[in-house]
Amino acid sequence: MRVVANARERTVLVTGGAGFIGSAVCRHLVAGGRTRVINLDKMTYAASHTALAEVEGSPNYRFVQGDIADRRLIDEILGGERVDAIMHLAAESHVDRSIDGPAVFIETNITGTFHMLEAALDHWRSLDVRGKGAFRFHHVSTDEVFGDLPFDDSLFSEESAYRPSSPYSASKAAADHLVRAWHHTYGLPVVLSNCSNNYGPHQYPEKLIPLTITRAAAGLTLPVYGTGANVRDWLHVADHARALELVMTRGEPGATYVVGGREEHNNVAVVAMICDLVDERMPLPTGRRRSLIRFVEDRAGHDRRYAIDPSRIERSLDWRPEIGFREGLAATVDWYLANRATDSKSASAS
Repeated sequence: MRVVANARERTVLVTGGAGFIGSAVCRHLVAGGRTRVINLDKMTYAASHTALAEVEGSPNYRFVQGDIADRRLIDEILGGERVDAIMHLAAESHVDRSIDGPAVFIETNITGTFHMLEAALDHWRSLDVRGKGAFRFHHVSTDEVFGDLPFDDSLFSEESAYRPSSPYSASKAAADHLVRAWHHTYGLPVVLSNCSNNYGPHQYPEKLIPLTITRAAAGLTLPVYGTGANVRDWLHVADHARALELVMTRGEPGATYVVGGREEHNNVAVVAMICDLVDERMPLPTGRRRSLIRFVEDRAGHDRRYAIDPSRIERSLDWRPEIGFREGLAATVDWYLANRATDSKSASAS
């Protein structure tokens, strides 16, 4: 049964809402007090109910375990909950896993997005004029669809050409193209966003920052691909959640918004910063954690550099990141050290 808190409330279906970014979006929307969130998640290895503990008791939150390819379930949610918008975050997202086993990335990121678009189109067509005008399908993507950049001052923007270089980024690029096609062909009111690397609490420890923190806390070696020179633009997940709400509510139908933190750092520098932060909080009996860094064989097709020019979203939606990288990284280290029941033996170096 649909619970309505007030007449101005909107209902948003968030797919993949138990994942790292999705759970941050759910927490952010529920905390705002004017959004009822329906969280649909398959609960694969990287999903977490713990990340949603603070909203689970809210009348404005409902969790549904299910697959985005289950059309009957999607139709029941969209119609039964009278959904006003969809934020589509459900995706396989780890590059290393996509190299070892690309099939699930094709199934989830491409075929799954197709099923969501078909369900959204039918639902949108069933709405009245006002509902049609307010409805949005927000597809959340990645900057990795643009390939990589040289080590200079160039930046990705909404006009950047697509040059995906891994099965993961290729599957997300394909999904982006499907979303645009459903807008241009069928008129479905879509918005897209492509973000830079996210970090913060509740991230599964296969990605660079949580992996390094958990291994450093355990005194284990810290693998870094190649020479560690690869550069990433870092965005705190809470800043990203704010941006996603703005894109969903105020973004122009058919438009894309790239979202970045204006925080470029190479991988070995990030690992070194984490080592120092962990040393400050739990010193080793002898030596410092930077001595645990080990350079390992580089990943196949490892992109050199990602960097985003977020001028459009800053200018048109008045969004800017509020959490600086050093401040956010310190808080992230504190969170992981306080929540160390994670797998420190995951094997990735970003």
